[in-house]
Amino acid sequence: MKVVIISGTNHKGSTYSIGRMVADKLTGADNISEFFLPRDFDEFCLGCTTCFGKGESKCPHYEKLRPITEKIDAADVVILTSPVYVYHATGQMKALLDHYGWRWMVHRPEEKMFGKQAVVVATAAGAGMKSTMKDMADSCFFWGIPKTYKLGKAVRQINWNDVSPKIKQALEKETDAVAGKIKRRNGKVRPGLKTKAFFSIMRMIQRSGWNKADMDYWNEKGWLGKKRPWK
Repeated sequence: MKVVIISGTNHKGSTYSIGRMVADKLTGADNISEFFLPRDFDEFCLGCTTCFGKGESKCPHYEKLRPITEKIDAADVVILTSPVYVYHATGQMKALLDHYGWRWMVHRPEEKMFGKQAVVVATAAGAGMKSTMKDMADSCFFWGIPKTYKLGKAVRQINWNDVSPKIKQALEKETDAVAGKIKRRNGKVRPGLKTKAFFSIMRMIQRSGWNKADMDYWNEKGWLGKKRPWK
């Protein structure tokens, strides 16, 4: 099983540690790829809409983004982690996800996504995990990922080393449970009714030809006919 972890900060704090905990319970270190933001991607979307109208390869940040895209595509499990920043994901995580707007089902989703699983992780000393995880889980859904697990924890500390043994013990159990579910579903996960319904709505929109680049893509995939990005 291949896993990619994308961390919304440069440092290995509580949020990263929980994400890594899940990854280590899924596979060996050789099958885990890691990216840290903004170290590995530090660009803001320019809002030029070039990715929508002319293709993602025309994005001015395409080459810089490509290593992350390739690892996402190769992974069986995508883990997105972000500490709570003012009740939301970090700006650098949001900046990365903004660059994948063209991959949302409304545009040109990657068919590999419809067979993956994802985990979103958020921590805070106090609150805000729910809205932070939603920031990341929204992209997972609209990319087409059928199953996204949420791990949010109030760790009561700033530094991972200071987190109490009781909380860490609870996290061991929670990550065991998530890892167990992912392993059982690996290679067998399929889109649910919500994903299929949304895909069908997008299919009707694409038939109208509102964006040529998107319509051409859907035509090439055969999705305007009987084919679907899942088996």
